Amino acid sequence: MKERTLALAGIFQATELVRQAACHGTWSGYAATSCLQSLFRLEAESTADIYGGTQRMRLGMETLLAVLQGESRYADSLRYAVGLLQVEKKFRRSARLQQEIGNRLMDISTHGQDLDQHECEDAQAHEISRLYSETISRLSPRIVVSGKPQYLQQDRTVDWVRTLLLAGLRSATLWCQLGGGRFELMFGRKKIIREAESFLMG
Repeated sequence: MKERTLALAGIFQATELVRQAACHGTWSGYAATSCLQSLFRLEAESTADIYGGTQRMRLGMETLLAVLQGESRYADSLRYAVGLLQVEKKFRRSARLQQEIGNRLMDISTHGQDLDQHECEDAQAHEISRLYSETISRLSPRIVVSGKPQYLQQDRTVDWVRTLLLAGLRSATLWCQLGGGRFELMFGRKKIIREAESFLMG
């Protein structure tokens, strides 16, 4: 249950960052780094390793808990998460698409190594954005991001929004691989809330 809750928090960390970027033009860099790096950790020992440690998942846990407790200000984060879980079903059925994305992510992981961290991450996000628009954005349902046009027209923001959506899809795939599903979200909410609360208290 702990691993599943962490994967679920991974989805909500990504979608909350998308909401922040689209509505405010800024987002938590620390949490976004964790999402970006999760895309390059395709073979990890544990769920925590995928995110670079559980302490990097605080934003995701807080958002997950708020959504499960019915806080309406996270409505967009929830909408994107539901969309990603729907897209994940299509993604899971296409071994070719999984292979293509995995291979290209491995290539992208070596981009910008000579740059400082900030510039390197922007360069990688730019490549991932292109990958997303050539692959995942063609699956239905398309995830429509709503926010302020002045932010959604900025290239860097668009790059990061797509990168974060792909990171959210990575977590959605993980959630399903760990046995998570709609049934658990409907009937296992109390358990998930308990896990999230104990994580945040710890």
